[in-house]
Amino acid sequence: MRIQEHPILDFKQNNIIHFTYDGQAVEGIEGDTIASALHNLGIRKLSHSIKHHRARGFYCAIGNCASCNMIVNGLPNVRTCITKLEEGMVVKTQTDKGVLYEHV
Repeated sequence: MRIQEHPILDFKQNNIIHFTYDGQAVEGIEGDTIASALHNLGIRKLSHSIKHHRARGFYCAIGNCASCNMIVNGLPNVRTCITKLEEGMVVKTQTDKGVLYEHV
């Protein structure tokens, strides 16, 4: 879901960025964070709580909480709400506390 038209603001058309989410080829736009691109695609679950394994999503959007932690290019615990999307990124849902060398 993106704002396409606004009576006061103009939205520049940015370039398409291709990346992979849980093995699927998907697209975002230049300037997106990983979480905002996934949110636009309708993907709301980004990680799970460590103890109860409840779904976690886009929450603070400023990098203060860990709800958006995901595995990005093999690196766990990446705060996707503040990490800019880049061409060719490999993004995976994180289901554990994020042990560095288990994912590399």
